[in-house]
Amino acid sequence: MTNIDLTKKIDIPEWVNALMKPTKIGSGHMERQWEEIGDEVMEAVKKVLPTGKYTLGPYLKQFEEDFAKFSDSKYAIGISSGTKALHIALEAMGVGPGDEVITVCNTYVATAFAASYCGATPVFVDIDPKTYNLNAELVEKKITSKTKAIIPVHLYGHVVDMDPLMELAKKHDLWVLEDASHAHGAKYKGRRTGSLGHAAAFSFYPSKNMGAYGDGGIITTSDDDLLEKIRMLRYVGQRVKFIHEVVGFQDRLDELQAAMLSVKLRNLDDWNNRRRKIAAIYDKMLADTPLQLPHVADYAHHVYYSYATITPSEEERKNLLLFLADHDIGGFAMYPILVPMQGAYEDLGYKEADFPIGASYATRVLNLPMFETLREDEAVATAEAILAYYDLA
Repeated sequence: MTNIDLTKKIDIPEWVNALMKPTKIGSGHMERQWEEIGDEVMEAVKKVLPTGKYTLGPYLKQFEEDFAKFSDSKYAIGISSGTKALHIALEAMGVGPGDEVITVCNTYVATAFAASYCGATPVFVDIDPKTYNLNAELVEKKITSKTKAIIPVHLYGHVVDMDPLMELAKKHDLWVLEDASHAHGAKYKGRRTGSLGHAAAFSFYPSKNMGAYGDGGIITTSDDDLLEKIRMLRYVGQRVKFIHEVVGFQDRLDELQAAMLSVKLRNLDDWNNRRRKIAAIYDKMLADTPLQLPHVADYAHHVYYSYATITPSEEERKNLLLFLADHDIGGFAMYPILVPMQGAYEDLGYKEADFPIGASYATRVLNLPMFETLREDEAVATAEAILAYYDLA
């Protein structure tokens, strides 16, 4: 039973409320995208609706095949959300009570929740100071006899350095599940995310590089056994209808979402290239500011789910966020509280001192407007506002 205390006080930073209102620059992502592909999406919907087949039908099957091919994987299995994709993948890997799952401290909380849903314990590690990502050397220090899996998170669209991690996993006989929810279409040494671990989980939350019109997710793998287990688990534990071999879930991606996502998949590489052009504008214009700009390792093809900068101090982040808001520009802070510092995991006893890089970055990360329909003049205006803040205009 979960003990929920509704009397507990929550401290909300003052900049949070300032960022709740829509802004001239940084808002309207999905509306603009709809203007671009809406007609094509509606045509896809019109093909599905007359069929009367809205779950586990031909449009999902086709999308799964196309996404698997796109992700350099043998298989893809549509799931109801990215969170459930992580959960079901871990269940298929046999993760359960008494096991430990190592992941990074600065991810979205769903990464850790997936382990908790299995009855396992998430174990958190600090981050690489350049890429903000999981570091194999730090992971190795946390491996115990209870460790069952590792979840590298391709944060903000930059891939984790996977080769050392896979070597480590092989040495200790561990599963590796990519959390690729920020990294649709990203590449590591020429290979797509989704093909780098034993399996990968993607979110299709609407704001992602490729988002659904609602919730959705997918798991990719090239492991035949994992494929069958995941299919069973996503559809109430059955391989044959009415024969429920295990306790499973009702977590399928539906036909309508699959058909609409198929439209987006055809646009994804182009959209990611647009994001990269926006990032190049920020890189050039902000190079002489005090901000730490995103680093791109030589092995990575970054797809910029977010353009994450690091400010010199927490106070400066607050002031800069409020300055941008006053200029009708939407900045953000993703994620301002480390997962092990959240109330959900306070019983694990972590301290900010356990994560010197992650804790410092969490108080200073500032994400600039970034999506594929952001115009170049809007990126320029955002950079100009930051230059003005620093008296560099």
